[in-house]
Amino acid sequence: MSAAADKVLDLARGELGVKESPPGSGRVKYNDALGWGNNAWCCAFLWWLFREAGASELFFGGGKTAYCPALLAFHREQAVQGDYRPGDVVFFNFQGKSSAAHVGLCESWDGTYITTIDGNTGTGNEAAGGAVLRRKRHRKYIVGAYRPRYQEDDMTQEQFDAMLESWLSRRGALPASDWAREPLGRAKEAGITDATRPRSFATREEVAVMLANAEERGRT
Repeated sequence: MSAAADKVLDLARGELGVKESPPGSGRVKYNDALGWGNNAWCCAFLWWLFREAGASELFFGGGKTAYCPALLAFHREQAVQGDYRPGDVVFFNFQGKSSAAHVGLCESWDGTYITTIDGNTGTGNEAAGGAVLRRKRHRKYIVGAYRPRYQEDDMTQEQFDAMLESWLSRRGALPASDWAREPLGRAKEAGITDATRPRSFATREEVAVMLANAEERGRT
């Protein structure tokens, strides 16, 4: 997960438990910041999160909306389905309809249930409960989602090297392709390689060792 997505989620976790006051009024700091009155505020909550994270453009292109269908339509080119990741913006309808009636921020997904952090939700009213809560819901309630274009993290050389080494090790543990099994067997018998690496890419050191083994074999 990118640092930007992690930042938005951390902000959302920090808001857990915030409630409108008085109950049912829509009076909450997210609506105050949005400046559009005391309306249903699940969208206003997300707008506030992305603004606080310095990523307003990832919500509504830098603009404002408190209307779930408008937000979903705006991001139709970034729509995702069935492969939800932390930081995705997920839309729900709890009445069996296809329209977007509520929105939250994905925290986790197990293939059947999605856990989100939402504004204006509650145990008694999923779409207008008046609080910021973590909610776990069945996928049947999902009517859409989009993945913000979070900026990818910069990777250090050490992190890249470790990732590549891990990838090469996993590749090396896979069975050889059918066409490669026979020549790999000969190379192993000749002492050129142990037949586990290289699987696809080879480092300079691996190539040098294999060449040295082949030259040594040719002298014996």
